[in-house]
Order: sequence, then structure tokens, then C-alpha cells
Amino acid sequence: MSPPPESADADPTSRLILIVEDELDLVAVLEHALEREKFQTRAAATGRRALELAGGRPQPDLVLLDLMLPDMAGTVVCEQLRTDPRTASMPVIMMTARGAEHERILGFEAGADDYVVKPFSMRELLLRIRAVLRRRDLAAQPPAPPSFGRLRIDAAGYRAWVDDVEVSLTQLEFCLLVALVEARGRVLSRESLLAEIWPADAAVTTRTIDMHMLRLRRKLGPIGEYVQTLRSFGYRFTRSPDSEKAR
Repeated sequence: MSPPPESADADPTSRLILIVEDELDLVAVLEHALEREKFQTRAAATGRRALELAGGRPQPDLVLLDLMLPDMAGTVVCEQLRTDPRTASMPVIMMTARGAEHERILGFEAGADDYVVKPFSMRELLLRIRAVLRRRDLAAQPPAPPSFGRLRIDAAGYRAWVDDVEVSLTQLEFCLLVALVEARGRVLSRESLLAEIWPADAAVTTRTIDMHMLRLRRKLGPIGEYVQTLRSFGYRFTRSPDSEKAR
């Protein structure tokens, strides 16, 4: 079966991932898995080399950064990436065997976008990579419009209205609604929504997405059909509030 048009997880071929890791066996595994998913890869075994590659051309779209490197800590590399105007907005996912809460906090304080603890499953890592890249893409797009046909959104206040009647949404439902509206017209897979919106350690499955979407549709009432289901693929918010289904 052919994928639907305009999928959010469509061709990632142009995405370049910089792997910063001094364990050569792990680098080989990561390169194989990423290239199988059509990503391009480069590798650096030291922090100094990582900074050179990150600031060069072509510039990586994301950095997988080990916390323990032979010449400097991964947190130092991340801090230097954040202070260099060329790499300040470059997404960074830290990889480390240190999973204690204070270690994760140090990673996020250094500027990491996400944090995975070794050993990790390759499926989880790929989902996290796609979620971080998607958040970067969405950040470059206009935010969810304050009004969309009969729907009105207050992103800062976590509030939404349909026909000027406020809709009572949970925080997760509101985050799902905003993600859908921001990506309006494009398909969002269940996996990408799960990776982006739910906490990394939450024991949930893609079926959780379906249940929340069902409740969201019901709460949206007369505009519930703005949320469209593409069986086996995911969900899409109507591109225009004037589409026939959303009237």
C-alpha cells in the first residue's frame, strides 16, 4: 500500500545526523540503523571533532551526543554548540549510560533537546529523533492560528473554544489539538504524536492515541470532523476550515 501524500514522516533523506560517540561498535550499529531509515550520517569520536563537523558544511540536522567522550564531557560540547551562533539552534539528543535524575537535569541544563539512556532500543531512538526534528520544523512554521473557522485557540492559556463556547480539554488533549492544527493538512503518525506529546517514560501504546483522539473529537462536537483518520497511518487536521466535511 502506498503511503498517503504529505506524511509528516515522509522522506528524511536530506536529514544529516552527526553521531558523537567513541565506541566504534555502537557507531557502526547507529550508522546502519539510521542509513536504513534513509538518514545520512557522519561520526566523530571526540568533542573537538564534533564541534568542527557541527560548524562546517553540510551542517547536521541533529546531533546524537555521548555524555562521556575522551577529550571533554558531552555537556561541554552541548554548551559550546549553544553558544556558537552557527549551531545554537541545532537539535541535540544526549546518549549516556547515566540515567540518574540529576544526570538528566545536567544534560537539559546544558541545552540538550532530549536524553536517552543506554542501552536503548533503536526503535525508541528513531522515534525520538523524528519527534525532535519535527518539533524543530514546527518551530520554524507559523504557530497555531488563534482562530481556525469555528475553532479558537489560546495556546498560552491552554484553552479552546468552538463557536465561542469553551471546550473542556485535558492538557494532553489540548497538546494533541495544537499539534494537529499546527500541522494542518499533513498526516501525523501515531508514533510521532506519542513521542512528541507523552512523557518519555510513560507506559502507553499507540492505542492510547486513538482513545484520546476519540475523546477530543467528541469534545469538539460540531467540528469533530476537522480531525480526520487515515487508517493504518495516523491523523490529519483539515487543511481549511471551509472543507465540506468540516462545515
